[in-house]
Amino acid sequence: MPPSRDAAGKVPPAVAGTAAFSKFMHVLQLVADAPQPLAMAKLVQASGYPRPTVHRIVAALMAEGLVVDRPGGAGYALGPRLLQLASRSWGRSELRLAAVDELKRLRDITGETVHLAVPSGSVMVYIEKLESPSAVQMSSRIGTTVCLHATAVGKAWLAQLDEPSRERMLKDLPMPAFTEHTLTTLPALREQLAVTRERGWSMDDEEHEPGIQCYGAAVLGADGQPLAAISVTTLRFRRKDDPQAAYVQPLLAACSAISAHIAATPQLSSASLL
Repeated sequence: MPPSRDAAGKVPPAVAGTAAFSKFMHVLQLVADAPQPLAMAKLVQASGYPRPTVHRIVAALMAEGLVVDRPGGAGYALGPRLLQLASRSWGRSELRLAAVDELKRLRDITGETVHLAVPSGSVMVYIEKLESPSAVQMSSRIGTTVCLHATAVGKAWLAQLDEPSRERMLKDLPMPAFTEHTLTTLPALREQLAVTRERGWSMDDEEHEPGIQCYGAAVLGADGQPLAAISVTTLRFRRKDDPQAAYVQPLLAACSAISAHIAATPQLSSASLL
């Protein structure tokens, strides 16, 4: 691909420090994506950079509070400064602000934990979580990434995509098994997505975690495309006798109200919501 040119036909000079910044971001992303803290040897191997380069990058990230060294040589993890920056971003998210009143109402009506999630590549990211007042609470947190094929938010979002977009997502979608109930084949997932699209809501029936059931629905933008998804999460042993009335109907009402608010507010475009 040829380099882009300005109005005079000249190739603009490269921004100084871009290559170094990319290396820093690559190492930071490796730390963020790792399910467990990464030791230096693993970071070097995963990054493909020379060990002295990774040492220098990690030292700089630690100095800024973006990465911390876990006690006992357990490895490197995200630092408090990065989490503070992220929390400010989530707190100011236009989508979150547009949804928060309805999310609170949904939590209060159902008495269960409510999540708001947005797509990020092949996963969904929680940008809001309102805990159930129950003594038993969920281990999820804001910033958690969850898969598309085994969660209510993922399936709700996938089901509302137009078919070409949905098939592009499904083409190379990882489908690991989390429990014995997880859907791990595309035919099975496509069948459930068709049901979800028809009825307007999805379900995670102990597919991601044993004993956990979630009901999900999509939040639509002004163009009718899904921007996000909301879930109501309950424990199987305390699920109410009529989940349709207890969870699904309030969930659909909340998603409809948020979608209508977005459509009626010009500045809440899909490009500026997050």
